[in-house]
Amino acid sequence: MAKPKVTFLVFFLIWAERQRWVVPDVHVRACHWLEHCGDLALLRCFRGFGKSTILAIYNAWRYYRDPTLRILHQGDQDKTAYKTSRDTKAVLLRHPLTAHMVDTRGETAFWWVPGNEDERNPSMQASGILTNITSSRADEVQNDDVEVPRNIATPEAREKLRYRLSEQTFILVPGGRTLYIGTPHTHDSLYDEVEAQGADCLTIKMFAQEMRVESAAAGRYLVPFVPEMVFAGIGKTTRLLEPGTDYKLTSDGVELLGEITGLVDFYAGCSWPERFTPEDMTKRRKKTRTVNEWDSQYQLHSKPIHDVRLDPERMIPYEVEPTSRIANGETVLMLGNVRLVGAKVRWDCSLGKVKSDASAVAVVFTDSMGRLYWHRAVALTGNLEEFADDDTTLIGGQIKQLIDILKPLKIPQVVIETNGPGGFVPAIARKHLKRHGIAVREDHVTTNKQKRILDAFEPPLSSGFLWAHTSVLDGPAYTEMQAFNPAIKDQPDDYVDSAAGAISDTPVRIGRAVRNSTSEQVDDWRPSAGVHEVTLET
Repeated sequence: MAKPKVTFLVFFLIWAERQRWVVPDVHVRACHWLEHCGDLALLRCFRGFGKSTILAIYNAWRYYRDPTLRILHQGDQDKTAYKTSRDTKAVLLRHPLTAHMVDTRGETAFWWVPGNEDERNPSMQASGILTNITSSRADEVQNDDVEVPRNIATPEAREKLRYRLSEQTFILVPGGRTLYIGTPHTHDSLYDEVEAQGADCLTIKMFAQEMRVESAAAGRYLVPFVPEMVFAGIGKTTRLLEPGTDYKLTSDGVELLGEITGLVDFYAGCSWPERFTPEDMTKRRKKTRTVNEWDSQYQLHSKPIHDVRLDPERMIPYEVEPTSRIANGETVLMLGNVRLVGAKVRWDCSLGKVKSDASAVAVVFTDSMGRLYWHRAVALTGNLEEFADDDTTLIGGQIKQLIDILKPLKIPQVVIETNGPGGFVPAIARKHLKRHGIAVREDHVTTNKQKRILDAFEPPLSSGFLWAHTSVLDGPAYTEMQAFNPAIKDQPDDYVDSAAGAISDTPVRIGRAVRNSTSEQVDDWRPSAGVHEVTLET
């Protein structure tokens, strides 16, 4: 009579005893979950957790339970997947419960355990996620850290990764399991999509409780837990704050003492305190370049590991539309209860060809205090002009769309970039826009695009002077800002680029002196400096 098969936790503990490991509670939790998770499963765990080591033991247990099982294991590249393949084979060869499986055959990329008679599909097939795996069949597909910086740097790379993952649908047999294991590396992480699909998820952060103060100073802060580790700064500036010296506990939180300034993180509930001590975590934080990298790799927040230079969360949202009225004999344009004193429109035109840039229009208002209001981020589509049957009346096309944007907002001028296809557009646009009192100015841009975008956006973002209409925040401009990386030359940035041009065109305002009114009412809502008499010495 065959002996009953042991659970994965028992199998793991037998191996751990042989390896003289001290098994933390968090590994017990992961082992139990791996045995009982659903057909679509996601294990997110912090860096240093040992997930690939656990996965190799899990694979060996799966073959111990069912030697006919076929696993497709994919990593970010072939050599990474081969590590788990070799580790799985090593466990099979040395585990007391799999001594009968020592006669495995095949190489690292493809091998068979005794009992698997499927000559076409091996027990273990290991490959990188971008490697061709067409015609394979598997009972379980494993994606082990397939989301890494090298394959998610651009939207195109992220889309390619998702396409490769979609091929697994045709490889997995009915009733099979798809398992994802990893840490997020970008704001639109693959793992968030898997969770949204209804996956059985286990997320194990380094710290169960966390709270951040972005710009701390000496004083009291409400912290809803008793902190076990408190860090100030990131990277080389990291300090582990000492209780009693740098801070003290209060009845409802913490009081920072001394010269503590800037970023401060409070943490409690370390998942593996025996290994990840305060001293070890301080070393790890000092080696972490950005706070985003720390948040994604240890706290499993979906963020890019590089700094978000253009954080859209720093923009202040609003949803009102400008209205004009007559006040004190002049036309004024109001945004809620704020008077607007200027507007800049930038059109970075495109002819709408396949794989071409978006034909992006940005509208940016400003008030007398210098605050900027990014009011529109719109893509124009189709041909430049579309005429009625009389070949004279403009009824459609990009220029008609532009007029429909500018007229309700009472915009007096648009700047058209003449780089690339924009060279001949201003002349065509001018003949149509002048009928509506809208001037056209041409601009040929020669400066570095990444520098131009950063120079335009960073000052108002850091000073809280950039507002954004909800239509901008709900559109693709938000994602472009979030993903913008100045180290990458080719990336979607059309909406951000056009807005940067409009922001750069906006003059810096330092207020204006009291003046005598010059009298005739005009329909131009932009305030005038008036007429002054000046006496010159000769």
